[in-house]
Amino acid sequence: MKGMGMMPQQRRKPMSEINVVPYIDVMLVLLVIFMVTAPMLTQGVKVDLPQTSSDPIQSEKDVESIVVSVDANGAYYLDVGDKGSRPMSLSELREQVSKILSQRSNSEVLVRGDEHVDYGKVVRLMAELQSAGASSIGLITETPRDDE
Repeated sequence: MKGMGMMPQQRRKPMSEINVVPYIDVMLVLLVIFMVTAPMLTQGVKVDLPQTSSDPIQSEKDVESIVVSVDANGAYYLDVGDKGSRPMSLSELREQVSKILSQRSNSEVLVRGDEHVDYGKVVRLMAELQSAGASSIGLITETPRDDE
């Protein structure tokens, strides 16, 4: 017992620092998981929506527009330049637009949809246009009349 009284008692003081390295590792793993899964959570058709201003869109003079129309009955029409159009199926329309865009990649694609057409028809059309290679799709509208 004598030896114990002679030795100074050393107490370990509590450590006041938190080791954050494991937390950083977990945070980086979660960041990678969210970065990988975030693109998979996006659904819908990717389109460049028109602005709300009433001014018309100014396009370059040398760019020819591809206008795709959907009438009230849900028939699809393709208008390119001065060519007339005939009703066609959605797959036939996709093939035609894909051919045109492969030759003229700077062409803009515009959609004219009848006011009374089913919304699903226009969404399917826009999805097909996107799969055909259209990078941006515009919607054609008319200015409202005063008598409405």
